[in-house]
Amino acid sequence: MQTLPVIAVNGVLDAQVSPLDRGFAYGDGVFETCKMLHGKIPLWHLHKERLLKSCEKLFIPLSIDLVEAQFANLIASLAANNTEHAVVKITVTRGQGGRGYRAPESVSPTIVIGVFPTANYPQSYFSEGVTVKLCNQRLSCNPSLAGLKHLNRLEQILARAEWQDDAIAEGILLDTQGNLIEAVFSNIFLIKNGELFTPDLSEAGVAGVMRRFIIETLAPQSGLKVHVKRLAIIDLLSADSVFLCNSIYGIWPVQKVLSEQIQELNSHALTAKLQNFLNAALAV
Repeated sequence: MQTLPVIAVNGVLDAQVSPLDRGFAYGDGVFETCKMLHGKIPLWHLHKERLLKSCEKLFIPLSIDLVEAQFANLIASLAANNTEHAVVKITVTRGQGGRGYRAPESVSPTIVIGVFPTANYPQSYFSEGVTVKLCNQRLSCNPSLAGLKHLNRLEQILARAEWQDDAIAEGILLDTQGNLIEAVFSNIFLIKNGELFTPDLSEAGVAGVMRRFIIETLAPQSGLKVHVKRLAIIDLLSADSVFLCNSIYGIWPVQKVLSEQIQELNSHALTAKLQNFLNAALAV
């Protein structure tokens, strides 16, 4: 029985990525991090669409059929208990290229698919909520890369280095103009007067799959109106309630924000309602 993690490069188990790969040299690529249940990715249609659109925007040719075939072969090599609950990371780079920023005329993408153990988050994160920290690190504004889950994650690495306290689950990020954008590995929603608000990500941030699923599916099912707009830190601190989301853990209420002052937040019945709809949709 193979133990996790299990990683395949271009369909070959335990193969290595070349040091000439542009993903290694320049961060020239994108990735998807997906929840896997019983050998399948519940929101794969959304991950697939984002992966294709991201590669298209970066001019990386990608055969999604090849990705799906390599994923199927990798899953087939695992024991059943390794696929009940796991995390799948799919990385696509422009492939190997010479020294210099100019991309090669002939592009052969590198596809790396890994299956990892799932994180065991405390149950209290889902029921009682999490403590988050307002980070000093700011996100750059770049409309040409905004929304993409590209391989350049140095801003997130610097932000995550700002705390070592295990009681803090996430960090909140603003952009260089002071707009509320996201958390280090999550998207953010505010609840105000029974409606949802989430930041406009047209200049910075990652347009997460779970964020999209909430906007397009869960909120309409719950009868909630969603506003995508510019938000500031004052909007966060004055919200009736706040929650974070990503495709791995789902939805976490925010209980406390650590900034210049500690802001206590109440969990909202609407957050629990969305959690219930999400659990039903993913059959967990």
